[in-house]
Amino acid sequence: MKLPIIPIALLVLFSLLGIFAFQGYWLHDVYRTTQKRADTAIRDAIQNADHIEVFFRADSLGKEYASGGGATQHGSVSFSTSFDKEVEENQIIEKTYSKTDTTNAVHYTLEVNQNKRPDTTFHRQNRNVFGESGIGLDYHSLTRLGYKLQQSLHTAMDSFTAISLARFDSVMESDLKASGFPICHYSKIVVLRNDSVIASSLPASVDTTKLKRWRQVYDIEYKHAYIIFTEPTDKAVLHQMVGILISSFLMMLIIIFSFGYLIRVILRQRSLDEMKSDFTNNITHELKTPIAVAYAANDALLHFKQGEVKEQRDRYLQISMEQLQRLSHLVEQILSMSMERRRTLTLHLEKIVMRELMKPLIEQQKLKAKKTVEVIYVEEPEGLTVVADRTHLGNIISNLLDNAIKYSGELVTVAICCRTDDQGNIVVSVRDNGIGISADSQKHIFEKFYRVPTGNKHDSKGYGLGLYYVNTILTKMNGSIRVESEPGKGSIFIVTLWKEKG
Repeated sequence: MKLPIIPIALLVLFSLLGIFAFQGYWLHDVYRTTQKRADTAIRDAIQNADHIEVFFRADSLGKEYASGGGATQHGSVSFSTSFDKEVEENQIIEKTYSKTDTTNAVHYTLEVNQNKRPDTTFHRQNRNVFGESGIGLDYHSLTRLGYKLQQSLHTAMDSFTAISLARFDSVMESDLKASGFPICHYSKIVVLRNDSVIASSLPASVDTTKLKRWRQVYDIEYKHAYIIFTEPTDKAVLHQMVGILISSFLMMLIIIFSFGYLIRVILRQRSLDEMKSDFTNNITHELKTPIAVAYAANDALLHFKQGEVKEQRDRYLQISMEQLQRLSHLVEQILSMSMERRRTLTLHLEKIVMRELMKPLIEQQKLKAKKTVEVIYVEEPEGLTVVADRTHLGNIISNLLDNAIKYSGELVTVAICCRTDDQGNIVVSVRDNGIGISADSQKHIFEKFYRVPTGNKHDSKGYGLGLYYVNTILTKMNGSIRVESEPGKGSIFIVTLWKEKG
């Protein structure tokens, strides 16, 4: 089956683009959410620092009076606040902060007087929430009320003690660290009417144009405010997202690798499918040829009286034998490939004398060849032995000799050298004077069904199984094979076998 590689590649590409687009949108949304969280954390830190600073002063003032520092003094501070236009018309909350001293005891009283018109709109809207006798305030109204009360207390306390900007900065810094956004900040206290600075922790060398500006009005009359400068929150936000960014990056790498591996498998599967198809067509032709030739020779002997003449009879019988040998060789290669794929393949290891194995194999290949073949065998030292499977080792040498003869010219010279290397292993090299192999083909010649391109000459194409079988069996016997070759200068196949351990 021919795989539709282009549609599959396009589908994979669009899938990757869709995944990356969704991932980018999600990361951007997380960034915006974290940015908003950082802004909220800064606002909360400013308000909380102001709250703690003013109440710290109130607590310090109370301790001062309690210790007797103000026992001869008597005074009170009154302040009022209103919030929300609707509430302003119906309710005035008056708070009195007073100190009295009768017997060296100090009492602080916070009185809240409510003067409201009966049956007002505000009261009618909230009576169902807190009952007929309660004051109905929703969450946002209570928040605004608390803020107004804090401003009123600020105004009262500022008349007694000055604001501690250092304490304000310290509390704010602590809150920002606790919120996960430890960004650098500077503060100023300004008069809103003319922007004059009362106090500042901002160094003169700092360029405020690169900082983000925040304002917090702290008095009830809107005359004074904190001005806070913070560095941009981008780095802090990215630091908060570092885990998400790393995991997203790793996930995208995994997805890219998975899709890349999928495409690679599809391409290899397509290539393997094409090689199998070529192999089937080639082996079919190769099987039909010897059968047809042997059939024709036997038909001539039986029906055309060619057997009556001894020379003709011997000639046709020789043709039949050669073609049957060729057919047997093809079947043997196919069976060897099938045997190699079995997981239960058992090797029958035995001690083999290399010269005794080589001699009949060389004679068989010279008899089969239709060319002038010269085989030179060298063994150093004499009497080399190896422990291997005799049948498979013989098939390995036969395949290498067959290729050397097949891919050479009409005058074939093959040199076989058996020797030992420095580690004591047996090295068998088969050198020919053939057409050679290109560097690109050398990377694939041991793959199943791969054939080195040799033009349109059919007899030299091979079946793509011989060298694959050789490499696989050698691997099972703990051996190895490699090739050295240049186009037009022949090839040398080097087989390494373990020497007998004795």
